[in-house]
Amino acid sequence: MGVVAVMTMFAFEGIGVATALPVIADSLDGLALYAWAFNGYLVASLVAMVVAGEWNDRSGPRTPMLVGVSLFALGALLAGAAWSMPVLIVARIVQGVGGGLGIVAVYVVIGRAFPDALRPRAFALLSTAWVVPAIVGPLVAGALTDYLTWRAVFWFVLPFVIPPVILLAPRLRRLGGALTDAPRRRGRVRMSLVAAGGLLLVQAGASSSGLRGPLLAVVGLLLVVLAVRVLLPAGALRLGRGLPSVVVMRGLLAGSFFAGEAFVPLALQTVRGASTAQAGITLTVGALAWALGSQAQGRLYGRVPRQRLVQSGAALVALCLLTMPLSLAPGLPFWVAAFSWFAGAAGMGLAFGSISTLTLELSPPADQGANSAALQVSDSVGSILLIGAAGLVYAAALAAGEVSATTFTTIWVGAGGLAAAGVLVAGRIGRPTLVSTPTA
Repeated sequence: MGVVAVMTMFAFEGIGVATALPVIADSLDGLALYAWAFNGYLVASLVAMVVAGEWNDRSGPRTPMLVGVSLFALGALLAGAAWSMPVLIVARIVQGVGGGLGIVAVYVVIGRAFPDALRPRAFALLSTAWVVPAIVGPLVAGALTDYLTWRAVFWFVLPFVIPPVILLAPRLRRLGGALTDAPRRRGRVRMSLVAAGGLLLVQAGASSSGLRGPLLAVVGLLLVVLAVRVLLPAGALRLGRGLPSVVVMRGLLAGSFFAGEAFVPLALQTVRGASTAQAGITLTVGALAWALGSQAQGRLYGRVPRQRLVQSGAALVALCLLTMPLSLAPGLPFWVAAFSWFAGAAGMGLAFGSISTLTLELSPPADQGANSAALQVSDSVGSILLIGAAGLVYAAALAAGEVSATTFTTIWVGAGGLAAAGVLVAGRIGRPTLVSTPTA
């Protein structure tokens, strides 16, 4: 209940802020800095994840968890009181630090508190924390913004801080502290800053026109590659068997799915004339399907090999993205997108829960923090890079005045091809054997 409460807090805040941010930015006369309200959170959380990995391995999950939840609440309090857009961005950075510390600590808590046989169900329960916020989050955030004040969107999160603290604080003390064999890994925090800078350049390139956009994106990509060689397990870029391929699968699937998802409402609204609510229903269906897929992987533990579940999930994601263009075909109703998205989201639930479980199974206790952080870094890097690539495709079509069904089809087919490649990458997972994250 404690870790689900933490995830619910993160989920509602993310969905609520995304809903209300256009109004917030306009109110603070900060539309020019709109993207930084998201970028500040993402960059701060990426660095905090790496710090959290080291911190959890060196001292246990109790302090990182409580500090993370407290900083997240402090950031929400400050954001709700923001009197300018720069202040809001600073508050989002504080929230990002808290979120990054908290999410890694959640994984370490699951690794230490539950035996192998129960971890899949623990991750299945964790996925349900996103269901209610995904369904009611936009409605609640919209109502608070329209009928009360946008500041309430941030302050609404504050009561969610109390349950995690009450439930977790006394129990986290029993999970142990520092592990004597926890390795010292030098340079990881520095490389997380390099990765964050590279990702910012990629995002800037995706929103820039002319030659400047691709140039920024290429420079950013080189910095990211340099950094992830240290931040991910050794052999990840070579798709090494075992843990390296598990971690890469997380980024590959996250990037493919979220790059496709980012353009679902836009495609349905601009090409098929769907309303905002109609387009949003597709994503709501996806939230429910994700939870169902995660529940399925929890119940299939010990009956179906984890590798097979990851491959099946990747195949469903590929099927979803490759069939999404059907929703833009004039002869078909646009709501066929809901069927494709249901399959893809169910595949994500099936694969993500299995990947999280495999990461802990493949990690010695002294490396659970670092490897959980690597999993989150892979997720963030994969998502930002592939969303950025999809953004370049859309920006190019927009600049040429040729945004059409072909534009979105190109994005979805490209993402679907990467998800299909994930079926092959998942074949390199193999049987679980403990893998330590080497010292950089």
